[in-house]
This record gives sequence, C-alpha cells and structure tokens, in this order.
Amino acid sequence: MKTVTVAWQPERERFEARGGHAGQLIHINAPHANGGPTGFSASELLLAGAGSCSAWDVVEIMHKQRQRVTAIDVVVHGRQMDTPPFAFTHVDLHYTVSGHHLNAGKVRRAVQLSKRKYCAVIGTIEGVAKVTCDVEVLEAGEPAAAVAEPTVAVRTTF
Repeated sequence: MKTVTVAWQPERERFEARGGHAGQLIHINAPHANGGPTGFSASELLLAGAGSCSAWDVVEIMHKQRQRVTAIDVVVHGRQMDTPPFAFTHVDLHYTVSGHHLNAGKVRRAVQLSKRKYCAVIGTIEGVAKVTCDVEVLEAGEPAAAVAEPTVAVRTTF
C-alpha cells in the first residue's frame, strides 16, 4: 500500500505532500491562493503522474529490449469538465523519444504496453477520461537547434 500525507500550510496558502521517501516534499497550490502559485495544482500533479509513470515504463521496456534511449519527454494535456467536480474528460500524452538507431516499432509498442498494461495512473484515469498517446521518435546526435526539422523516424497516434 502506498501512503501520502498532505498537510495544509495556512501561512503559505498551500499544501505540502510527503510520500514514502523521507525528506521529499511536493508543494501543492491551494485553489485560488491569494499570493499566487507556490507549486503544482492537484490537477497538474495528476497529469505529471500520468506522464512520469508512463515514461518510466517506456524507459524500462526499451532498456530490456536493448534500445539505446538517450532522452524521453512527455507533454501531457488534460481537458476538464466545466462544472464540478471538474473531472478530466481527455488526457493526451505526446512522447518524444530520442536515441541511437531506435526501432520505431519497439518504441511504439513500449508506449502501448505502458498505456494498456503497466501505468497505474493511466489505468486509474482511463475509465473516466479518454486517454490518447502520440509518439515521435528522433535520432539522437545533433542538437535540435542545429537542425531545422529533427529527423522523425515515426509519428503515431493511438
């Protein structure tokens, strides 16, 4: 069982969350804090959880397949209802995976496995929100700024 403790900090108008690792804190904005943002909102944390959980799955799967991943970035967009409880209706994850001579099919399969089988966060929200994934595979080596258009091995949506 996982346990997180969330404590209100009235002087800062935010919450502080502590998980299972001592000394690791996450600051969470109180909705409509007078002093402005002091951390992630709870909704942003859910999206960050989906992106990081799934990205870790992809890294692990690619490692087991002896694929040389050098970077993975996930941009997560979430659309919420306009009325309470403001539940997410759509969550879109865009993965950009870079590496040396990556097999684009293996990258796509790793993302599919994460979405359908391994990611606990996506598995939890998928029944409420429609979850889609878009995968972009890039060849590592040249800095993106040096290339007008990065080499895209595959771009797939599912």
